[in-house]
Amino acid sequence: MIEDLRSLVPDVSRREFVVTSLAAGFALAVQPVSAQTVTTDAKGLEAGEVKIPVKDGSIPAYRAMPASGGPFPVVLVVQEIFGVHEHIKDVCRRFAKLGYLAVAPEMYSRQGDVANLKEIQEIISKVVSKVPDAQVMSDLDAAVAWAKKSGKGNTAKLGITGFCWGGRIVWLYAAHNPELKAGVAWYGRLVGQTNELQPKYPLALVESLKAPVLGLYGGADQGIPNDTVEKMQKALKDAKKPSEIILYPDTPHGFHADYRPSYRKDKADDGWKRLQEWFKKHGAA
Repeated sequence: MIEDLRSLVPDVSRREFVVTSLAAGFALAVQPVSAQTVTTDAKGLEAGEVKIPVKDGSIPAYRAMPASGGPFPVVLVVQEIFGVHEHIKDVCRRFAKLGYLAVAPEMYSRQGDVANLKEIQEIISKVVSKVPDAQVMSDLDAAVAWAKKSGKGNTAKLGITGFCWGGRIVWLYAAHNPELKAGVAWYGRLVGQTNELQPKYPLALVESLKAPVLGLYGGADQGIPNDTVEKMQKALKDAKKPSEIILYPDTPHGFHADYRPSYRKDKADDGWKRLQEWFKKHGAA
């Protein structure tokens, strides 16, 4: 009976997990979604929510892969500031159609649910600013371990891609994990105000990069000035790193986000093609 009563008491070690399952649809802050939103079906795929064991419990993630065969190359898909909402899930299905096991862990599980927040500044102040880089690196490592243990993921062919907030994380993870084969960062900030939780930005990590990163950036991005992109390009060249940055002229931030007005189909398609070529070139396909 005592054990029964204990089962009714919340596990203290898990109490800090605010997000225990993924939100359905699109985040409130990005609605209404655009009429040009791309929708990828799950035909021929195994796709849906999974739980990733982490050191202090478990976090939800979206996983998509071919329904048969394997093991498949593994790609980590890192969310924008809006969390793992429908667009990120769709990107995972696009990878699965190409023969990958794609997994997108919810990186804000401990700090808060952004799905129902209406304003971007509110998302940043209440949740995103409180997410430690070290936690993100650890959770991504846990996702890789989960993929390997599943028997369906070939982690010897490990890639990562991310958008906006996740674009910065791609650079950080390339400096963190020596097993990573390649990364593709979509408009992730390269410099910024550091603090205890976010101690370094990509420009300061160039010498530490352990895998080649392809950066895809917009020349008209209001939040990522061209001079910071140029500084990163120079730093990569000076360090003789095999990473590259493509700067699309007259292109805004979020140009891959087909559900938002910032979407630029020609640039998004070109970037997606370059991503596939980059992964193949560097052993992540």
